[in-house]
Amino acid sequence: MSAFSIAALARPAALALALSAAGLAQAQVTVQDAWVRATVPHQKATGAFMRLVSPKDARVVSVSTPAAPVAEIHEMKLVDNVMKMRAVPGLELPAGKAVELKPGGYHVMLMDLPAQVKEGDTVPLTLVVEGKDGQRETLQVQAKARGVAAGAGSAPAGGHTGHGEHKH
Repeated sequence: MSAFSIAALARPAALALALSAAGLAQAQVTVQDAWVRATVPHQKATGAFMRLVSPKDARVVSVSTPAAPVAEIHEMKLVDNVMKMRAVPGLELPAGKAVELKPGGYHVMLMDLPAQVKEGDTVPLTLVVEGKDGQRETLQVQAKARGVAAGAGSAPAGGHTGHGEHKH
């Protein structure tokens, strides 16, 4: 097994240990393959993507980042042959099922970016997940910025398909 593979396997365990050591509830939701689409100069919005798995029914209720003053969960879907995007109040995480945040579907929208997100940058994200019992878990995610061609075919570089006249 290569060093890269071992490091990739150790990352979720290290995150759980760090959260536990910080006195927070044991991490229940796992985050895999978190990334942000790099931007071009002066671009004011981009998307963040990842795979989430929760052992219990839960819901992502908020997201934030120091990289952007506005961070929202958005959904893109085809309605009457037109791709539409809208903010959603939360994202359901059914027990044991992977929920993909990906170009062309659910994603985290980062808006009013004060600076360009360059390929290779790390963007910290904070997700708040609430279980059916009302207990909240805070997840700290480090999303690596990928080139503007990442996820090509699903959405344009800025991830703005269907954004239309929607103002933020």
